[in-house]
Amino acid sequence: MAKQTEMFVLLFVCLSGLVQSTTAMIFWTAYVGVHFYDSSTNQTETRFCECGVYGRSSPLESAAGMVVLPASDPQGCSLDPYPSNDNTTTQGFWIALVKRGNCTFSEKIRAAWARGAAAVVVYNLDGTGNSSDYMAHSDTSGTVAIMIGNLQGVEIANIVRSGVAVSMVIEVGKAHGPWMDTYWLYFLSIAFFIVTGASIIYFGFISAHRLHSLRVIHLTDRRLRNEAKKAIGRLEVRTLKRGDEETKPDSHTCAVCIESYHPGDVVTVLTCGHLFHKACIEPWLLDKRTCPMCKADILKALGVEGPGEEESSSSSVPPPDVPIVTVSGGSGRELLYEVPLNDKHLPTPTLTPQPPTEARQPHHYDNIVFEGETHPQGNVATRG
Repeated sequence: MAKQTEMFVLLFVCLSGLVQSTTAMIFWTAYVGVHFYDSSTNQTETRFCECGVYGRSSPLESAAGMVVLPASDPQGCSLDPYPSNDNTTTQGFWIALVKRGNCTFSEKIRAAWARGAAAVVVYNLDGTGNSSDYMAHSDTSGTVAIMIGNLQGVEIANIVRSGVAVSMVIEVGKAHGPWMDTYWLYFLSIAFFIVTGASIIYFGFISAHRLHSLRVIHLTDRRLRNEAKKAIGRLEVRTLKRGDEETKPDSHTCAVCIESYHPGDVVTVLTCGHLFHKACIEPWLLDKRTCPMCKADILKALGVEGPGEEESSSSSVPPPDVPIVTVSGGSGRELLYEVPLNDKHLPTPTLTPQPPTEARQPHHYDNIVFEGETHPQGNVATRG
């Protein structure tokens, strides 16, 4: 169970690290709305699209204001690129539109922020179409900054240069990731809750199983103890009297309490024939089951099986047949022994003596000098 717990903890840590690394790669899009008056059609044009990308350190906030271009440097990299006599820049409700290149994103954003810009919009390099990148500007975290495509940025810049006032609105869009956009976050969240729920269910199941096992063991012990008490109650109980053999000074003492027997003592006689004080032997049998002197299983003799004995007795299988050969040995009379060929099944082979098949014939010597009379015990007496 400890290994399983470690496995779930490791899985939780991995998922947490995956969520954190995925969150670092998620970027947010921006809705960009542009409003201006078209003198050729005498109508106000409104264009709205999800075509911007928030910078990595940009706050996810909305911004609105008039679009202002740098005075001389379209990249906005000079020390003070914005006109100082523009009423829009002095009021603070304006958005800087600069082109990518020549300096870092942080420098462009700081230059516009120093003049009070509400946001900075950077459009991409020439030849990139309407693609945009995920800007990095770690030291300008308090300024709203987005990037748009080159074609859109050039179009807005040309309208502003023609003297037409252009207002812009920036709204927070959607979160996007490297694989499934926001659905990847949903997937990770669901996976996290599934793993957490499975862990809770698993630990609940293990706890319930252990409680059930403990309850079964407790009930089994309780049943065996009750059966043991009833069986002990069937043992012979005597009250010793003066003159009984057990009360004599040289008789045995109770092996449990090591006290001599006295007239009036109540003793219990076990099935093996040994007797003990009733108050001593009953708790002993409930705990030990056996006679303190001969180690005989008293409760088993009374029909109370110990825990696990029924299963072991029912599962016991008699040993398979083992080939046996008969060998001869011994001196004097010829003895025959049965020896198993395979001792793997019978670790301690027994030697069973068999009656001799034929009587031992006396040995005859070629030289008559060595022949003598047979001794009554079977020895040959040689002649002197």
